[in-house]
Amino acid sequence: MVKKIIPCLDVKDGRVVKGIQFVELKDAGDPAELAVFYDQEGADELVILDISATVEGRETMLDVVKKTAASISIPLIVGGGIRTTENMQQLLDAGASKISINSAAISNPSLITEGAKLFGSNKIIVAIDVSWSEDDQDWFVYTHGGQQKSDWKAVDWAKEVETLGAGEILLTSMDCDGKKEGYDIAITKRVKDAISIPVTASGGAGNVDHFLTAFTEANADAALAASIFHFKETSIQKVKDYVRERGVEVK
Repeated sequence: MVKKIIPCLDVKDGRVVKGIQFVELKDAGDPAELAVFYDQEGADELVILDISATVEGRETMLDVVKKTAASISIPLIVGGGIRTTENMQQLLDAGASKISINSAAISNPSLITEGAKLFGSNKIIVAIDVSWSEDDQDWFVYTHGGQQKSDWKAVDWAKEVETLGAGEILLTSMDCDGKKEGYDIAITKRVKDAISIPVTASGGAGNVDHFLTAFTEANADAALAASIFHFKETSIQKVKDYVRERGVEVK
């Protein structure tokens, strides 16, 4: 299976930002400009997440999606604040290739099934933000930008969303996010082993070796990163060269 390298643009008020464990946000540039850069760099797909996704910000986000989609040739995944199939339709019409839902999928699981029926499973990604619970000795799913713990254990929810019709899972470790110490291999592998749809590892990439580990030890189908690409600590091409030289098939 060919592995994918995916940069992620967290967008707030029309600008790309990056933080640590979902807080302490720093400005990282203009979404459309960064998107063009990553397209030229060899990214396989691009994710845009509207992290402040309030109802008031929806129009601005549609403009960002239109502008970004028009300027790149790779698939564009859009997430944040999507609560209805109408929202999905608007974003797909604006140029999104796939839709990523998170909090709304937990509060209204039928949205996954409705979206898959209307647009196809291949268009519906469920983003799962997880954190380890010492009390429960397991990973739990969080919603609302990592602020609210749900009752779902990560592996159980991953199985559920596959059953409901999701085509992919974007799995982010909140514990590792922005720390640059590596992906959470344990939970990524647990989720990947439990389901048959593709899993993208997210949260924690700090160097080229972390991508290799996500692919070889967790068997992730794709690896997503933000700050190490935005701040030019490494490049998509360097990551691809590194993992390819070590036997991992990439585009």
